[in-house]
Amino acid sequence: MRAAIYCRISRDRVGAGLGVQRQEEDCRELVERQGWDVAGIYTDNDLSAYRGKPRPGYRELLKAMTAGAVDVVVAWHTDRLHRSPVELEKYITTSEQRGIATHTVKAGPLDLSTPSGRLVARQLGAVARYEVEHAIERQQRSKRQAATAGRWKGGRRPYGYEPDGVTVRPAEAEVVRRATDAVLAGDSLRSIASALNEQGLTTSTGGPWLPTELKKVLVRPRNAGLMEHQREIIGKANWEPIVDENRWRAVVAMLGDPGRRTTTTSERRWLLSGLARCGVCGGPVLCTQNGRSSIPSYTCKMSKHVIRIASELDAFVGALVVARLARPDAIELLTVAEPDETASALRDATALRERLDGLAVAYAGGVIDARQLAAGSDRLRAELESVEAKLAVTGNASAFADLGLGTPDVEARWKALTLARKRAVTEALLDITINRARRGRRPGWRPGESYFDASTIGIAWRA
Repeated sequence: MRAAIYCRISRDRVGAGLGVQRQEEDCRELVERQGWDVAGIYTDNDLSAYRGKPRPGYRELLKAMTAGAVDVVVAWHTDRLHRSPVELEKYITTSEQRGIATHTVKAGPLDLSTPSGRLVARQLGAVARYEVEHAIERQQRSKRQAATAGRWKGGRRPYGYEPDGVTVRPAEAEVVRRATDAVLAGDSLRSIASALNEQGLTTSTGGPWLPTELKKVLVRPRNAGLMEHQREIIGKANWEPIVDENRWRAVVAMLGDPGRRTTTTSERRWLLSGLARCGVCGGPVLCTQNGRSSIPSYTCKMSKHVIRIASELDAFVGALVVARLARPDAIELLTVAEPDETASALRDATALRERLDGLAVAYAGGVIDARQLAAGSDRLRAELESVEAKLAVTGNASAFADLGLGTPDVEARWKALTLARKRAVTEALLDITINRARRGRRPGWRPGESYFDASTIGIAWRA
């Protein structure tokens, strides 16, 4: 008899494969007692049979069974083979067609060639499924109780905290704070992640930083000391926050904006791509290669109504921004939102969320109908979006931080900024329109000078 041994463990926290190793030892003892030969060993370590995820070892076992290379399958228990009724039926069909027996260390033999044997297998499968579902229900209940009490629910170590999920890890917490400020200042997730990787910093699992992973870390309610359960904030947590709630909500609003770009293209290599507008059609201008000359130029996206050499226009706008930031009254740019306004917006947002929760409770209790629920929810959500937008705007003040406003240092600090930060400052200060150029050379032009005509650029300073 050719025996195929199958071993599986759902969760291997150590990562050493000790669980499947012990199963294999017990299965080998059974094979030796029966006088069979081991034809193959198939293992799936740290893989659940309940979730339906692909199990490479199990797939190879089925291939061997279908090919007629196996006479008997040996497992530690029937629940190591299956916890899904759908998988079990396929296994039964393959066993019937090839006359393959199944033996387990703990549950004994299963004769799948008879109706009674198949009934026992299905009953054992149903019991295994029930045990898993019941365990999941207990875990969810426990997590809900922990969340309500503001306790950590367990899991992978959250970045910024120790393995207990409560104690702040200072070095990582500082990374979260700096990344939060960088996003509020206008830097992209991609540029921040690249900077972290260049510094040799890794995620909580030791992997490199990706923009998607960074976003997950920055939008976590736990950063602000808030407890979340099933994607709902249900109260304060019992651990120390890393950032204040104001900054956290501003970051969430900014990163949740569907209009925010998350990829890097040639458009982002230039200051005004997507920011400036065409003076003819009002559409955005993008930077492209200008014909045979291959000179990067801003061109109307709709119909090439206007065209300007990108480097010249960027230098012109950059000089305007520096001049504005160097003025004595530049400090007023930081008064985007007073502290009282921010606190008021936070209170409004909390009140609106509570009212939304109240509507859901009222609908569940039969106090209001579906039409009233929909109408009330739409109105409250619109108000909530408006308040969250204000919180996001509050974060724009960070774009001007550390620029030495009103001092001669502005120009040097401006040149040292990342492109994303320069774009954030420019967008906060200016509305830029590129109008059609005059025919012929501009008045006062001299040989060797640029054809750039600043009078054709519309500049409107934002309030």
